[in-house]
Amino acid sequence: MVLGLSLPALTLVHVIISLIAIVAGLVVMFGLLGSKPMPGLTAIFLLFTILTSATGFLFPFKELLPSHIIGIISLVLLAIACIALYGMKLAGVWRPVYIVTAMISLYFNVFVLVIQSFLKVPALAALAPAVPPAPPSGPVFAVVQGIVLVFFVVLTIGAWRRFKPMAFA
Repeated sequence: MVLGLSLPALTLVHVIISLIAIVAGLVVMFGLLGSKPMPGLTAIFLLFTILTSATGFLFPFKELLPSHIIGIISLVLLAIACIALYGMKLAGVWRPVYIVTAMISLYFNVFVLVIQSFLKVPALAALAPAVPPAPPSGPVFAVVQGIVLVFFVVLTIGAWRRFKPMAFA
């Protein structure tokens, strides 16, 4: 039991939080490409992405794992994104700082989603078998993760070039 939740219940809550963060983040990302700030959805994206990383630490563990390192890095990036957005109001260099930190945090969530999908979805698991506790591997898995990485690099660069908010409230 963690916070009064069984491990399966905590897992479900964590997955739901993660999916909300990812969906909101993707909408925000495309909004950045159109120079649309979307303050409400951005707040949801940032909050749920922070919650995703934070709830990941509630699962029992005996040693520091790569997932914990990604969670720590993501929380640091999200803190910087929040400072850039809410504290510095995207002024000057803080606009690209926000874009890069927020989009890397979103990428980390999608990166983990791909890993979990290959672990949990039987059809995907058959394409890239994993030997627990190792993550999936093989050419199919590498190609999918490569496509995700290229997608995020291209769209982050696009957002950096195109996102010119008049004002972010």
